[in-house]
Amino acid sequence: MSRVRLDIAKAAPFSTNTVEIAPFHGEFKASVALLRSKRAKTSDVAKTRFPKDRGLTARMGLTVFLLGLTYVAFVAVLLAVQVAASIVLVIAGGLLFVQYFYSDKIALMSMRGRIVTREQAPELHAIVDRLCAMANMPKPKVAISDLDIPNAFATGRNPSNAVVCATNGLLRRLEEPEVEAVLAHELSHVAHRDVLVMTIASFIGMVAGFLTRIEMWTGGGIGGGRDRNGGNQANVGLIILLVSIVVYAISFLITSALSRYRELSADRSGAILIGRPSVLKSALIKITGEIGRIPTRDLRSSQAFNAFFFAPAIAKGSVSGLFSTHPSLEKRIAQLDQLERDLMN
Repeated sequence: MSRVRLDIAKAAPFSTNTVEIAPFHGEFKASVALLRSKRAKTSDVAKTRFPKDRGLTARMGLTVFLLGLTYVAFVAVLLAVQVAASIVLVIAGGLLFVQYFYSDKIALMSMRGRIVTREQAPELHAIVDRLCAMANMPKPKVAISDLDIPNAFATGRNPSNAVVCATNGLLRRLEEPEVEAVLAHELSHVAHRDVLVMTIASFIGMVAGFLTRIEMWTGGGIGGGRDRNGGNQANVGLIILLVSIVVYAISFLITSALSRYRELSADRSGAILIGRPSVLKSALIKITGEIGRIPTRDLRSSQAFNAFFFAPAIAKGSVSGLFSTHPSLEKRIAQLDQLERDLMN
């Protein structure tokens, strides 16, 4: 057991650069006192000390509504072209079940992450303990990813089943206050439940993508109403393929728009919780710069989870704003600078 502790400690040490801790924690206390003065409400978000974001709540509701309409239209088209209802239900139900109940395990496995105990990662647990006490929220499971890409993410269907994960690359490159700022951002996602909404929102895209792949692999094998020459089956397969591609594109654009806003919301909430937006800004600049130095081929394996990362694992300028899962670095920095000025005043 002692060897395991030593190995993990070596794999993910914090940066030892000198930092000014006393003022940092002094402002933490002032921020906590300010947040404690706010009246508690009945919802889970309001029970925490993260500031409530009505804009985020409204956008999450709109996203679910729009995707629901898209999903209904998608199923209607599938049934209209005589795809067996049982096939639609099995595929949709199975994917939704797996995504809802096992999204955290899938994310950790894909990102080479593992749950760590307090004995294995005492510094990381201490940070999460401190943040959860400040935010008045349940402590999520704590995980470390073996990826060298500096990043972090949160996953899970609710605060009681959440996981917050930091990569080895993040723990090695950032100072402890910066790690704390990044994890405050991630815990805000958990408190606001936007992790769950993003998980559900990506569901219809998964179904559309799955059906697209089946049609490409089988040449229209799931379509019905075939004639002897198979011509009608080919037409049905083409319709399913085209509709699936369109639905996937629509769902991607809708979820990307929500993702960009929720990242700004989490920056704002995390910075208010710790009381030092400048520390989160420092972490954001450092992480973005480090990701920019990583070869593109090493980033590709992680790009499927960009919507859940603190910073996108992409080369700078590789996607347009419309398709990006995160707001621009300049926009995030401008918000944190304004928040810093507001807190100082």
